[in-house]
Amino acid sequence: MNTILCPHCKKPVEISEAFTAQLEQEIRSREHEKHQADLTAVKKKTEELAFKKAAEEMDLALKDKENEAIEARERTKKLQEEMLGITKLNRELKIKDEERERELEKKLDERSEEIRAKAQTKAEEEQYLKIKELEKQRADALKEVEDMRRKLQQGSQQLQGEAFEAEFETQLLQHYPNDKILPVTKGVRGGDVVQEVWDRNGNYCGKILWELKNTKTWSEPWIDKLKSDKRAVHADDAVIISVALPQTVKFAGYRNGVWVTERSFVFPLADTLRAKLIQLFIIKNSLRGKDVKMEALYNYLTGSEFKNRVEAIVEAFSNMQTETEKEKRYFMNKWARDEKNIRQVIDNTYGMHGDLKGILAAAVPEIAGLENVFALEEGEPKKEA
Repeated sequence: MNTILCPHCKKPVEISEAFTAQLEQEIRSREHEKHQADLTAVKKKTEELAFKKAAEEMDLALKDKENEAIEARERTKKLQEEMLGITKLNRELKIKDEERERELEKKLDERSEEIRAKAQTKAEEEQYLKIKELEKQRADALKEVEDMRRKLQQGSQQLQGEAFEAEFETQLLQHYPNDKILPVTKGVRGGDVVQEVWDRNGNYCGKILWELKNTKTWSEPWIDKLKSDKRAVHADDAVIISVALPQTVKFAGYRNGVWVTERSFVFPLADTLRAKLIQLFIIKNSLRGKDVKMEALYNYLTGSEFKNRVEAIVEAFSNMQTETEKEKRYFMNKWARDEKNIRQVIDNTYGMHGDLKGILAAAVPEIAGLENVFALEEGEPKKEA
C-alpha cells in the first residue's frame, strides 16, 4: 500500500496497488492514443517518401537492367559469331584437305611406273605431315571452341547471379519500405546485401547480412566466411540464400551461427529476424528513463487532476451502491408477495382435495405431486413416485 498526504487535512491517505495500476493504465492509454496519432502522421509521411524514393530507384534499376541485358545479348551474339567462324574454318580446312588428297591421287596416276614407288613414298610422307598439321589445327580449334563455350557459360551464370541479387534488393525494398537496403560492392568483404532494420518510428534496431549463392553444390566454408563478414560489418544476423542446402536443412535452419535458407523461404525468415530485432530494441528502450517516469507519476498523484478523478470514481461507486440497495429492497418485497400468494394456492388446493375425499371417499385418486407439496410444507422427506 502507498500513501500520499491529503492537501486539506495533511493526513496520509492509503492508495491500493490496484488503484495505482488503474491510474497507470489510464496514463498509458492517453499516452498510447497520442502516440498512435503521431505515429499515424509520421507513418503516412514516411510511406509517401519511401514510395516516391522506391519508384525512382525502381526506374533506375530497370533502366540499368535493360542496359545490362542489351550488353549481354551483344556479347552472346559476338561469341556465337566467333564460334560460327571457327566452325566454318574447320570445314574449309577439311574441304582443302580432301581437295589436296584428290589432287595428289590424280598426280600419282599420271606419273610413270618408274617413279611411282618414290613418289608414293614422298607423298605418304607429305600426307602424314599434312595430316598431323590438320589434326593439330583441328585440336587447337576445338580447344578454342571449348574455351569460348566455358566463358559463355560462366558469363551466363554471373549474369543470372547479378540479376537475382538486383531482384532480391528490389523485393526487400518493397517488403520493408522503412529499412535501408545497402548492396555490398564487388571485391569488398561483407556479403552481398546489408539490410538495416528501422521500425515505424524511425529507430534503428539492427542489421542483417545476406549472402546469395547460385551453385548446384553446398560448400561448408561459406559459413566461416560469412561469420567473418558478419563481424566486419557489425551485423546482428547473417543469412545464406542458396539453391543447394546442407543435408540436415530442409527449407531453412540455423547452422553454426549462420542462418541457411532456400529462396522460397527468404521472406518468412526475414519477417522473423526483423521482429526479433525490433522486440529487442523495444525491451532495451523500455529500461531507460525509469526515474523520470516515477517522478512524473508522483507529480500526477499529488496533483489536482488525480484528486478530481478519485472524487469522480468515489461518487460513481456511491451511486451504484444506492441503486443496488433500491433493487435489493424491491426484490425482497416482491419475493414476500409471491411467497404469500403461493401459500394461499397451496392451502386452497389442500382444502379442496380434503373436501373431495370427504364427499367421494376412496373414489378420489391420490395425486402424487400434491402429496409431495404437502410433504414439503410439513417438513417431511419427499416421497418417491
